[in-house]
Amino acid sequence: MHYSRLEITGIVTALIIALLLSLPNILPSETQKYVKTNLGLSPMTLGLDLQGGANFLMELDRDDLIKNTLQITASDVRASLREPVRIGYSNIEKLTDRVSVTITKPEDLAKAEEAMTRLIQPQGVDFLTGVPSSSLLTLEKDGNRLSLVISPAGLDAKIASAIRQSLAIVEKRVNSLGTTEPVIQQQGKDRIVVQLPGVESTLEAKEIINTTAKLTFQLLCDEQPSSATQNPPPSCVSYPIKEDVDRAETAKRAGGDAAALLTDQELRALPQMWVQTSSRSVVDGADLVDAQPSFDQQNQPVVSFRFNNKGAQRFAKLTADNVGRPFAIVLDDIVQSYPRINEPILGGQGQISGNFSVAETSSLAIILKSGALPAKLNIVEERSVGPSLGKDSIRAGLIAALIGLVGIMAFMLLPYGLFGWFANFALLGNLLMLIAIMSFFGFTLTLPGIAGIVLTLGMAVDSNVLIYERIREEWRNGRTALSSIETGFKAALGTVLDANLTTLIAAVVLFGIGSGPIRGFAITLAVGIFTTMFTAFTLTKLLVAQWVKYTRPKEINL
Repeated sequence: MHYSRLEITGIVTALIIALLLSLPNILPSETQKYVKTNLGLSPMTLGLDLQGGANFLMELDRDDLIKNTLQITASDVRASLREPVRIGYSNIEKLTDRVSVTITKPEDLAKAEEAMTRLIQPQGVDFLTGVPSSSLLTLEKDGNRLSLVISPAGLDAKIASAIRQSLAIVEKRVNSLGTTEPVIQQQGKDRIVVQLPGVESTLEAKEIINTTAKLTFQLLCDEQPSSATQNPPPSCVSYPIKEDVDRAETAKRAGGDAAALLTDQELRALPQMWVQTSSRSVVDGADLVDAQPSFDQQNQPVVSFRFNNKGAQRFAKLTADNVGRPFAIVLDDIVQSYPRINEPILGGQGQISGNFSVAETSSLAIILKSGALPAKLNIVEERSVGPSLGKDSIRAGLIAALIGLVGIMAFMLLPYGLFGWFANFALLGNLLMLIAIMSFFGFTLTLPGIAGIVLTLGMAVDSNVLIYERIREEWRNGRTALSSIETGFKAALGTVLDANLTTLIAAVVLFGIGSGPIRGFAITLAVGIFTTMFTAFTLTKLLVAQWVKYTRPKEINL
């Protein structure tokens, strides 16, 4: 029961620091900004359910992923049959789950089979065995017709990889929005949850998060369509033009449709432009390393971009070999603009124009810098929480916490008297340290997190009850007051440790498998366990030790 002066100073200092770290939570908003800027002290970050904001549940579009995979596979098949040895083929078809090609010469069949087999690669490696996992494609042969078929196991692996890639890209885009403590995590096999506390413009956030951002620079075909229903020639594909898309969306909004998103059928009905798909006539926007909103010489908003070395070389070759020809800048299968190549562009830099507004160039720059999504993410659920609802939740949570605190303190005072006051003082210290740790480390406070704080307060006095009851037992067995107190604290330590350890395990499991508010509950519960152990066996014990030191009690009234 002896505490040195250094130990007492350390405990008191810890409480003072906790008080300073907790203060920003009760200061006015203007004062909070001043304290944060000049002292680096911040209040607890409020979660979506308390601060308000947007919640999106997005699902990976399997059909779009398969479509992109088949398109890339068809291009690879065409290239593999042409180089290094030209193999006679015809009729490359993209079907539901496969790319099929007919070999025209029987003597080329073996070479074609070997060339297409090289396109079959495993999706990854099993971490346990080191053996390559299932391949995305399998080769099937039917006479002189060869097919690369998407396997079910390979597709599952492709979806898992696409979700991981999408998580990283969405996180980059959300961070560019400047949102505080966003939540971005996978749910199930092919879904992503995005929570954006404090976001007011959900439409802008949704567009930035959900845009696929597949950017290409493609030469125009020599022949152009005379009508939207005309089919493009081989090695060409048809895309609508942004100006026509904007007009159609404006007309749709004028008709009362707030979303004004055109369906695939409506996009195909618009005037089309044919662009080439050959690898020699396309530069992929994946090689972009930077994109910034800016203005051109006519003071019109544009997006300035810069390629890496590989992209710069491909872009320079494309423009040098095609001076005088127009090429299209295509974003998500819509032609943004189609300038003429007046001279080779050798610096790896350029501009994307297309009658953009300033806000559109800012959003487009964010999207392009973060990279293209591997497939569309369809929003299957969208919820918004207003700030007023958040304030009501905070008020209700605070009232519940205060009622719980008063009830617990009364419960400790009635049976334990003076020792109840010691426990209540330690309980306030526990609450102070819990708030301080969450504020200092920037943990997010959610509505279930407030429930976790209330639960922590109840669990904190459990430790005191175990200690005090053991002291009572030792006193009744004939020990002296000092011996009873010492034995009570020592004997109860193991029981309290076991009880808190099992609760900590539950909190870790909740944090690992939970999401959003559940994680908020797990964080407050876990932090509360550590603060409870400190206050029960350090602060409470110090208060009892000082009482024993100065009063020299002969008996214990518990």
